[in-house]
Amino acid sequence: MPFVIVSGLSGSGKSTALRTLEDAGFFITDNLPPELWTAMHDLVEARGLHKVAVSTDARTRDFLAALEPSYIRLAKRREDLRVLFLEANAEVLLGRYNLSRREHPLGDTLMVDFARERDLLAPLRAMADTVIDTTNLTAKQLSERVMKLFRLEQAFTLRLLSFGFKHAPPRDADLVLDVRSLPNPYYDPALRPKSGLEADVAAYVFQNEEAEQFYTELRDFVQIAADRARGAGRQSYTVAIGCTGGQHRSVAVTARLAHELKGVDAEVTDHRDMKLGEYT
Repeated sequence: MPFVIVSGLSGSGKSTALRTLEDAGFFITDNLPPELWTAMHDLVEARGLHKVAVSTDARTRDFLAALEPSYIRLAKRREDLRVLFLEANAEVLLGRYNLSRREHPLGDTLMVDFARERDLLAPLRAMADTVIDTTNLTAKQLSERVMKLFRLEQAFTLRLLSFGFKHAPPRDADLVLDVRSLPNPYYDPALRPKSGLEADVAAYVFQNEEAEQFYTELRDFVQIAADRARGAGRQSYTVAIGCTGGQHRSVAVTARLAHELKGVDAEVTDHRDMKLGEYT
């Protein structure tokens, strides 16, 4: 992975680019003066961190006199040094600032600030390996460009958890599903003390064609929901599966989903209420 310097005009999407790199596992340092680039490089190297990005822009204007020698020193340490510069036309930047209501780092009238900033950052732009004009890009499109530029994979995790409705649904789930219509092992005295992780309990839950059809439709729905969440740029999506007590049916369904969903990194994060010991 390269050592990446991200720069560009205020409002051009630097925060989006940095968030994208951070979500891909990069160690991020924002607003770092050029004189500290090599110190940061040596520090992260000593810690064994190899995916690193720093941001330098108009906010560090008091330190930009050291830009060229700092770049040369860092380039000697890292042959894979990359500089990404973002820009957009003044009208689009003005619209973005009007929406955010933030003050420009240079603190004058905005259109004057944009022109001054272009001149101030011209040396950084000249160093750039890649310049991206974000005038016509959405935040999602910019994120995709950054991912493609550095050959990064979009990390996505589908989190699955089971729970019991009698103990209230989890508040932080993106999707809550009810499996109380499935056969309930609670009514078999031999299965009542067990959990849905045991084979005979799972066999009871999925004992007939109607139960299998219900499960298949639920699995397909979860697959669609996960695929759409990933397509929307989400890094994770949480699905909570509930039965009455959270001991049998929800546990069995959650465990089976984790093995049968395709194309996603599905993990069971918790069987929240199974440990309570109330099998209902």
